[in-house]
Amino acid sequence: MTPALCGHIETNIMPLDFNKLDGLIPAVVQDATSQRVLMVGFMNEVAWQKTLETGFVTFFSRTRNKLWMKGESSGHKLVVREISTDCDDDTLLIQVDALGPGVCHAGYQSCFYRKLENGQWIESEKPTYDPSTTYGTTK
Repeated sequence: MTPALCGHIETNIMPLDFNKLDGLIPAVVQDATSQRVLMVGFMNEVAWQKTLETGFVTFFSRTRNKLWMKGESSGHKLVVREISTDCDDDTLLIQVDALGPGVCHAGYQSCFYRKLENGQWIESEKPTYDPSTTYGTTK
C-alpha cells in the first residue's frame, strides 16, 4: 500500500498552532473506511513534518520524549488517507488505512475497546491479536 501523501509537502502553507500544549497538538486517528476512532496521539512540528513526508502517521511520545512512527515495533502502521484540522488549527483528524489487525498495544483493533456500563468499564470487543507475540512482552 502506497502512502497517499508521499513526498515533501510545504507546511508553511498549512500553519498549525503548536503553541497551546507546549509544542504539541492532539491527533485523532480514524479508520478511513469504517470511520471508527482508532487512537489519539500527540504531534510536535517534527512529527507533523515526518507524517507529511512519509505518508505514515508519526507521533511525539510524551513519556519517552521522542518521535515514534506508529507500527515501528509491531508493523501495524497507519497509512494516511486524509488530514483535517479543526477551526483553531490546533487539533488534527487523520483518516488512515490501518495495516495489521489492530492499533492498540493491548491487542485490540482500537484503543477505545471499553465502554462505561452501570459505572464500570466493560470490554466491548475481543482482542484482535496477541501483543506478547507482536512485542515480545505485553506493554
